[in-house]
Amino acid sequence: MSTTVTADIEVDVPIRVAYDQWTQFESFPNFMSGVESVRQIDDSTTHWVASVGGATREFDADISDQVPDDHVAWHSTTAEVHHRGRVQFRELAADRTRVDVTLEWEPEGFVEEAGAALGFDDRQVEHDLRKFKEFIESREVPTGAWRGEVHGGTAAGGADPLGSDGVVGQDPDLRP
Repeated sequence: MSTTVTADIEVDVPIRVAYDQWTQFESFPNFMSGVESVRQIDDSTTHWVASVGGATREFDADISDQVPDDHVAWHSTTAEVHHRGRVQFRELAADRTRVDVTLEWEPEGFVEEAGAALGFDDRQVEHDLRKFKEFIESREVPTGAWRGEVHGGTAAGGADPLGSDGVVGQDPDLRP
């Protein structure tokens, strides 16, 4: 049985700053509890080491769709960990951005299933978003940026991200 968490937060930085920081996956341990490390393998692949319920897990994830200042979508590629998600960015004002997160995964074992049932996962994601807000607002500039695009898991550049149906990107979860 999969677990889905949705959460959002408003950050007092321009959309470009919020998005650019989110593309710096190796900085995630600074604001994500349980994430020990993230290593960027190439433009669309990351390797994660995370501690969940006292157990350390390693997995790879592919970025399936990414459009600057709009969204990043990913899914795990390792059989032992089933995880996918999407982060969307919405400009509210020149210096204010809404960050929407949707995560889906398969809890393993009693501890993870109980945590999901009791809402611990939801609270953890909300806590991590608050830490992201503190991190980026205190810096005011991202630690780096990657402004390329990924469509269908392949890095691309310069293509018009707006599809014929008016949706930015090619992630099937974004389609009506």
